Amino acid sequence: MKDLVTSVLMLVVMTLGLGLVYPFAVWGVGQVLFPHQANGSLVERDGKVVGSELIGQNFTSAKYFHGRPSAAGIGYDASASSGSNYGPTSQKLIDRVKTDAESRAEDNPGRPIPADMVTASASGLDPHISPAAAEFQIPRVAAARGITGAEVAEVVARFTEVRQLGFLGEPRVNVLMLNLELDRISSTR
Repeated sequence: MKDLVTSVLMLVVMTLGLGLVYPFAVWGVGQVLFPHQANGSLVERDGKVVGSELIGQNFTSAKYFHGRPSAAGIGYDASASSGSNYGPTSQKLIDRVKTDAESRAEDNPGRPIPADMVTASASGLDPHISPAAAEFQIPRVAAARGITGAEVAEVVARFTEVRQLGFLGEPRVNVLMLNLELDRISSTR
């Protein structure tokens, strides 16, 4: 009987501690120390939420930088986060990459296409592209916006994030933030 009482008491204590106290403590610390990040890193323009810094979006217009292909649902569907799980010998993957490469080559004939422009990330939600992928798209974006490639390149350089702590991750460019800045610049002209 003593073991049963101890077991039930332990179940109640652990349920309250790990099911209520700990989650609320972590939530509270997040809200106090990192409110922007704890609430989804939402990006607002003119009082409206236009996206999150953490989830990619499907930009198709020539005047916008395009992100990586997404295997998550119907493009960047956060409820369907996953990769395609196609292996390197999968004909479906080969056909998709080939189609994407042909499409990207039309934007910039004769230039090598960065790998992240034709391959999806593991989550399918990656909001970043490599600096090389951004540089690859500069001529198309500049022509569509009627500004010089140098002006667009300067914005890309400003929005290129370096490795965290100097050694974690790779340099990257957040596509949403870059496109919003280009829209802001265009609207002031």
